[in-house]
Amino acid sequence: MNSKKKEVLIIGGGPAGCSVVHQLYEQGGWDITLIDAASFLGAGVRTNFYGGHPYTFGPRHFLTQSEKVFSYLNEKVPLRDCGDHQFITYNEPDNDFYNFPIHMDDVRKMPEANKILNELDNRHGVAESKNFEEYWMNSVGKTLYDKMVNGYTKKIWQVEDNKEIDTFNWSPKGATLKDGPREAWDEAISAYPYAIDGYNSYFDTVLERANVLLNTKIEKFDIENKKISIDGVEKVYDIIVNTISPDTLFDYRYGELPYIGRDFHKIVFPTEHVFPENIYFLYYGGDEKFSRLVEYKKFTHHKSDTTLIGMEIPSANGKYYPIPIKKEMEAAERYFQLMPEGVFSIGRAGSYRYQIDIDDCIEQAMELADMLKTGAAGDHHPVVMKKWREFA
Repeated sequence: MNSKKKEVLIIGGGPAGCSVVHQLYEQGGWDITLIDAASFLGAGVRTNFYGGHPYTFGPRHFLTQSEKVFSYLNEKVPLRDCGDHQFITYNEPDNDFYNFPIHMDDVRKMPEANKILNELDNRHGVAESKNFEEYWMNSVGKTLYDKMVNGYTKKIWQVEDNKEIDTFNWSPKGATLKDGPREAWDEAISAYPYAIDGYNSYFDTVLERANVLLNTKIEKFDIENKKISIDGVEKVYDIIVNTISPDTLFDYRYGELPYIGRDFHKIVFPTEHVFPENIYFLYYGGDEKFSRLVEYKKFTHHKSDTTLIGMEIPSANGKYYPIPIKKEMEAAERYFQLMPEGVFSIGRAGSYRYQIDIDDCIEQAMELADMLKTGAAGDHHPVVMKKWREFA
């Protein structure tokens, strides 16, 4: 006689929530319900179309250093290599574009090359850095910091002073300056789905593997008792997996956690390409309102005589990026401490960690499934490895 399946509720249908469905379905023995307030699965990673062009909300290529995670997703959604992708950033005073992360070939061409090289020769104090500004100035010197990092960072995090940012493990490391051409990520696998609709099949398969309630708002949370209310009806679950902001679950008991949002604009140009070959992103750190432009055809390989450019403007619109400031991360930890055994919080918003991306969501879901299978789910706060809870 089969024992009754345990009931698990997944709150949020983005990459983290959908990954948990896949992991628990394949494990078996679970009655899975997923709830999302949106009308679709995949959140900002879902592919939409504009003028026939496929696009996502911001660039959503798949970056990972884990062969295991890459192989897993590649089986679900066949991926093409885009390891040739490069980032460049515009410097208005020089009226020139430079590669980012910074590399020495560009440094030697800069008007202030001698001054920069002297500052690089006299670097010190990186290990003792206490905030983002100190870290970068100690890594690359004041001139390169002001030229390449200072304005852009203030823009994307909407701060007056980068000293306010007292974490920096999420930031490309200035101390790893190299000679010779370099791609944006030296050690990561970079890929994108072959399918014209990107990752959508990975998300939509969830509809067959769980009881999915879209356009559904949870009216009341009673997380201490693993209970929620929808349309006045209460339901208790054996396990709850949260992927939305943890303050929401406790009616903002300790205050609302801050996020940075984005205004996103789509622009179709009457040419086959706009960016140079292998350039996927353009970054802007000056007084422009926008911070980044993305040419989607570089990822999607969509064939068209026109091209779609996405423009991102940092704003208060949406909860897309948790703030990498210790006091805010510590506030999130207070919410995690309220979660009883059997309640987990994962994903970028659920862990309140900016550095979490698609691959991390999958890896968190894998580890959570293993923990539940082995009964080793004692540490129920943002699950998975300590690296996702480090502050510095």
